[in-house]
Amino acid sequence: MYKKLLNKESSLAVIGLGYVGLPVALEFAKKTRVVGFDINKPRIQSLRQEIDPSGELSKLDFENTDILFSSDIQDLAKVGFFIIAVPTPIDEYNQPDLSPLLSATSTVAKMLKKGDYVVFESTVYPGCTEEKCVPILEQESGLKFKKDFKVGYSPERINPGDREHTLKNVIKVTSGCDSESAEIVAKVYEMIVEAGVHSASSIKVAEACKVIENTQRDLNIALMNELSMIFDKLNINTYEVLEAAGTKWNFLKFFPGLVGGHCIGVDPYYLTFKANHMGHFPKVILSGREINDSMGAYIAKKTLKTLISQKIEILNSRILVMGATFKENVSDIRNSKVVDMVKELQSFNLNVDIIDPNASKDEFLHEYKLTLSEVPTGKYDAIILAVAHKDFKDKPESYFEQFANPNAVFIDLKGVYRGKINKFLYWSL
Repeated sequence: MYKKLLNKESSLAVIGLGYVGLPVALEFAKKTRVVGFDINKPRIQSLRQEIDPSGELSKLDFENTDILFSSDIQDLAKVGFFIIAVPTPIDEYNQPDLSPLLSATSTVAKMLKKGDYVVFESTVYPGCTEEKCVPILEQESGLKFKKDFKVGYSPERINPGDREHTLKNVIKVTSGCDSESAEIVAKVYEMIVEAGVHSASSIKVAEACKVIENTQRDLNIALMNELSMIFDKLNINTYEVLEAAGTKWNFLKFFPGLVGGHCIGVDPYYLTFKANHMGHFPKVILSGREINDSMGAYIAKKTLKTLISQKIEILNSRILVMGATFKENVSDIRNSKVVDMVKELQSFNLNVDIIDPNASKDEFLHEYKLTLSEVPTGKYDAIILAVAHKDFKDKPESYFEQFANPNAVFIDLKGVYRGKINKFLYWSL
């Protein structure tokens, strides 16, 4: 299979062309023939014009690539190596929503042939690939697992907005359903990953490695968030404490904040779901999730108390929220915890305007039924810097004076204006 791909005797397909699938497809397309498949037809049209709807890649990334962008399943007929990279979200009850993954698996199964490989990159709980996906591949293709086709798992490690830790220079974890497939999957990914690969001993190990990477970060941020609540009561600045503690060589540098997005705020629930099914109730992981999921409401209530301390009339007060995406310098609004904060503020009948230079106004309205403003309008009683986009950083205090009342409150969730705001009451996590 490796030689066939290298000699372009067989094609590779990437199913799902979002922030994970697209860079994978384009990198492979510099080495072999690729079909980039997505059921979203407008996305396919954009990609054919060398436009990344996610805003992560430029036209240069499309150069010198042998790739066909398609939403037609028949274009998968000559593919021998399938990579599935579709989202794996959670539902309203924080349970895994596998419907996109199982649908993509079904699509591949319809085109599966003897000798083909299927590799999953979507984040799942340990055991999901072999327990949920393989049976679909067998049933719908009529082929036998391991005998007729092989399966692997290689968790994605792409960090949106990060130009340093890219697909090519971050070690890729790979795995296969047997020793032969493990070797082939590793060799195929070595075609594009300059940092090399780590071949896990089993698919389950590779699946587990992905969910604990983000679970670890989630728990560390939850600790910082709880510390920020304690330090607030002690009337000391969390960032000053972390700055002092960070002078020790082995202190882990995490910071408080809103934890959203499609990974850190989601992946731990995949692990706890499986743990519950195995008869173990994970206390530490879910405690961390509870803290991080409650931060939007905590910040909103702290804003309310701070306004009251300034003797500002709550019912007529105006709040400006700067930033709506789940992290800085990206356009991704999925699972943005800024929304939790905004809706909590609105529940107290505060008037909230939201601005974000990176987020799509139409997408935000469709997803959250909230309107993004182009620019600040009028005067505000509170300014909340929620996301530290580069457009919002390094502004002089006079910039904020333009749209702030004299007794306004400046709430800095990222601590980027610590020591720089003197004319307003300043508060940070």
